[in-house]
Amino acid sequence: MAFRHGKNAVFKVDNSSASLTDISSYCDSVQLPRSIATAETTTFGVSGGAKTYVTGLSDSTLSISGKWDSALDAILAAVAGQDALLNWNYGPGGSTAGYVKFTGTAILTKFSVDSPVGDIVKFSADFQVSGPITRTTW
Repeated sequence: MAFRHGKNAVFKVDNSSASLTDISSYCDSVQLPRSIATAETTTFGVSGGAKTYVTGLSDSTLSISGKWDSALDAILAAVAGQDALLNWNYGPGGSTAGYVKFTGTAILTKFSVDSPVGDIVKFSADFQVSGPITRTTW
């Protein structure tokens, strides 16, 4: 197995000029949870008394967080509220040739800045993925 350390992760998102901007140097966490809905198909007299299901539609969100900076703020503020879908790339283990890369489109749904009195200013952003996620390599 080829395990990878999270310190090498890469995250890129559309900027206001519709090209991908690497914001990895601001991020300290990227989360890409995915789910697949199911629809119950149980009928009377089901064998074994257990429910049955069929596969439905998939769904995914994307969350990033890290250290806030005015340059990062300008990148994310420029795409907040856009009608167009944003392209993004995420390399959990880095962007070395042959490493896994996830790509897709999303809508920025939340951008938050946190200024605790005893710590560094932080940010978090949430995206709703729209359409499929593609798994390729760099």
